[in-house]
Amino acid sequence: MLNGKRILLVISGGIAAYKSLVLIRRLRERGALVRCVLSKGGAQFVTPLSVSALSHEKVYQDQFSLTEESEMGHLRLSQEADLVVVAPATANILAKMAHGLADELATTVLLASAAPVMVAPAMNHRMWLHAATLENMHKLEQRGVKRVGPNQGPLAEDEMGIGRMAEPEEILAAIEAQFRGTGRLAGLRALVTSGPTHEAIDPVRYIANRSSGKQGHAIAAALAEMGAETVLVSGPTALADPAGVSVHRIESAREMLTACERALPVEVAVCAAAVSDWRAADAAEQKLKKNGGSVPALALAENPDILATLSQPGNRRPRLVVGFAAETEDVIANARVKRAKKGCDWILANDVAPATGTFGGDRNTIHLITEKGVETWPTMEKETVARRLAERIADTLRPGAA
Repeated sequence: MLNGKRILLVISGGIAAYKSLVLIRRLRERGALVRCVLSKGGAQFVTPLSVSALSHEKVYQDQFSLTEESEMGHLRLSQEADLVVVAPATANILAKMAHGLADELATTVLLASAAPVMVAPAMNHRMWLHAATLENMHKLEQRGVKRVGPNQGPLAEDEMGIGRMAEPEEILAAIEAQFRGTGRLAGLRALVTSGPTHEAIDPVRYIANRSSGKQGHAIAAALAEMGAETVLVSGPTALADPAGVSVHRIESAREMLTACERALPVEVAVCAAAVSDWRAADAAEQKLKKNGGSVPALALAENPDILATLSQPGNRRPRLVVGFAAETEDVIANARVKRAKKGCDWILANDVAPATGTFGGDRNTIHLITEKGVETWPTMEKETVARRLAERIADTLRPGAA
């Protein structure tokens, strides 16, 4: 519940602004007090009357209204908020936030606020994937801005792609997670890797595996729910970003390693990604063509070992490093060898043979291997596995914490 929490909702100019009306209702149902700032663009999609009727508060739009400045100036708007949420967050307002512009009430409030800020990006997939937008978002995340979405799906222009604003329920979950500062892992930083990696053979083809990322994403969500400041480094998946988690999307194993190293230091690292062991030694710059029946030889090079790298002794090593061993035979024996070889603290071994349905499925059977031995968990939903693992991590890093 959000009883008494003061949420300042900034509605910027995108078609997804209609979802913000649902978000206002959901926030009030949870007991939150919602004030809204409607940007000039936002007012093109939803009316001040609709926003006011749902929030039961005056809607703020004009930076230079003397009446509003005498009653509730932009400084008070920002200072009296427990959390500022920008939904939808267009490419334009993200750029203004990244560069500290204050050209209307919405951006002035954001620049003046000392409260935590959360954004729910919404735009065309080309705009989201543009280097400028990604750089702006990265800059904001480095400053502590939390992100929810964007999601993959149908866009306003009858196109499909990533850029769709997260659903109101996802944003609500992220807001609730933001206020769970009393969780057992509050104050700790966590790093999780998830999904497959794609290793280019040429501009069209790549080496990959069948990992869906469901288990890794569930672990990141569970750690965030327990209060950890969580970074998720994810390979290509069709999954929505977990609520309250800072997500960095990558393609290759080398990109994943770089993103993990940038996330350090952390107290716990969980390497759930199915990282490709090899990549093409020399990826072709152009698409490889059939050549009269002759089959080109594919020379492979070994990828960096992310789990072993994070497990290396030193002052940047996490207090707890957890790896996964996806095996198709001799599951426990192979996992024990892997734990010793990598130098990690725990290994979660699971059988990913096709008959198990683990890859892409919703259930998992885990064998937790530590220096104390092997603990076999019953088959359960991946979300349940994630919560159980998060509890075990809390037992280790925060023993006795309620």
